[in-house]
Amino acid sequence: MEVEKKIWPKDFEKIKDKDKYMEIRLADFDIGIGDTLVIREWDPTAQEYTGKELKFEVKNLKKLDLRKFYTPEDITKHGIYALELEKE
Repeated sequence: MEVEKKIWPKDFEKIKDKDKYMEIRLADFDIGIGDTLVIREWDPTAQEYTGKELKFEVKNLKKLDLRKFYTPEDITKHGIYALELEKE
């Protein structure tokens, strides 16, 4: 399965440059080990995609409790993903 997600430019560059290899996301979507995560760079100022994207295979997947990033209601409803990424 292939899943697309937005990512802001600063985080996109860190992943592209291999300074970041995990992605923390609200678990409000279906994804599993072996699936493909497509991250598309999103410009929050222009409110549009830049055209840049990266594809990764999900190598590991864990649900976490990170209440400082999300509301307790969203965490209770969805959980949180920690996606370990490997460039395809």
